[in-house]
Amino acid sequence: QVQLVESGGGLVQAGGSLRLSCAASGRTFGSYHMAWFRQAPGKEREFVAHISTKVTSTTYGDSVKGRFTISRDNAKNTVTLQMNSLKPEDTAVYYCAARLLTLRVWDRDDPAEYAYWGQGTQVTVSS
Repeated sequence: QVQLVESGGGLVQAGGSLRLSCAASGRTFGSYHMAWFRQAPGKEREFVAHISTKVTSTTYGDSVKGRFTISRDNAKNTVTLQMNSLKPEDTAVYYCAARLLTLRVWDRDDPAEYAYWGQGTQVTVSS
């Protein structure tokens, strides 16, 4: 089991940058795939980014590719989402999610695959 707490959200102007952090509890953090999702009011949860257990690979949603960067520090039990060139369309509650390591084929961008979630942090991008 891993517990997740997001931080770093806030209000930023379009074109600006923001860095979100996810702090995880537990000594087995390195055994979890980590991801960021976001959800705007009235919208379904949208995949943002994924990073593998050993930082072997990363995956990004099409809407954020080239602008956002996901990273992790297993020694510090943290996952970071660096967001640059922010757009008003990026406004949403951002959630950190975790999935225990598995060898089976699974869909990284499917929120149903992730069993553990943080409470979310609000990101608002003004025009």
